[in-house]
Amino acid sequence: MPTSNNNAGMPAIVLAALTWGTIGVAVEALYRVSAPDPFSVGFYRLLLSVPVLLAFSRVYAGPGFWRVRPRDRGALALMGAAFAAYQVCYFAAIPYIGVAAAVLINICSAPVMVALLSSVFLRERLNWVVGLALVGAVCGAVLLVGDSPEAATPRDLLLGAALALGAGFSYSVVALTARSVAPHYHPAQPVAIAFALSALLLLPIVLARGLAWHYTPAGWGLLLYLGLVPTALGYGLYLRGLRTTTATVSAVVALLEPLISTVLAVTLLGEQLSRSGVLGGALLFASVLFLYLKQRSN
Repeated sequence: MPTSNNNAGMPAIVLAALTWGTIGVAVEALYRVSAPDPFSVGFYRLLLSVPVLLAFSRVYAGPGFWRVRPRDRGALALMGAAFAAYQVCYFAAIPYIGVAAAVLINICSAPVMVALLSSVFLRERLNWVVGLALVGAVCGAVLLVGDSPEAATPRDLLLGAALALGAGFSYSVVALTARSVAPHYHPAQPVAIAFALSALLLLPIVLARGLAWHYTPAGWGLLLYLGLVPTALGYGLYLRGLRTTTATVSAVVALLEPLISTVLAVTLLGEQLSRSGVLGGALLFASVLFLYLKQRSN
């Protein structure tokens, strides 16, 4: 288990969050050139990442790529199932409570769940530095995302919130299982295996709903970007960072994702940022910077 003075993995997790922060802009651009279909986008995001991850892992892991320690097989299977559940829960929550509310509940609940679960299952201690950074980062993310849109009915609100919480819980399971296997493999290896399983698990769902494939060349290019950069590269960096960073710290640092996404939306799509959004972004960035400096000084 990483110690409190070992933060070598934080830059890799920051880079991972940087790639994840481009997802919103890429999906928005995709929906401008093709009909919106979030379930198909989630499936293609996984499917297109798998061949690259498999090839990369085969080169760096050698002939033993598929050789997984028996004790890690359950963790990898759980990681794949959790990531598939994350796609389903997150995209299913959006029609009920909207994108902003789904992002807010999902992203802000995940670090709290990771902190609680990692203290139980990974024996990671939540010290005051991490706790303070966690509170500041979550508050910053709340201000950044903004007010949640009202649901049509109380039933929609409850169902959408439950699905978004399910996405947050699924992400926390991904973080914990990834942390448990990260020190023993090349970063691309567990991601390749877990994402291949996720794509297989999602296949019957997207086929039942109707898999979209009539994309323009620009649309396929954006899908390829989503599969290669924020998925294959992003999660490879994330697992590399988890080798020397606790699951709780990584979850706090990953909260930079909505900040990066908002900055890109403002600069590239012309969206406006409220005063509370500016304050939230500053608070989120300051919390992660505080965490990094404190970890470095220890």
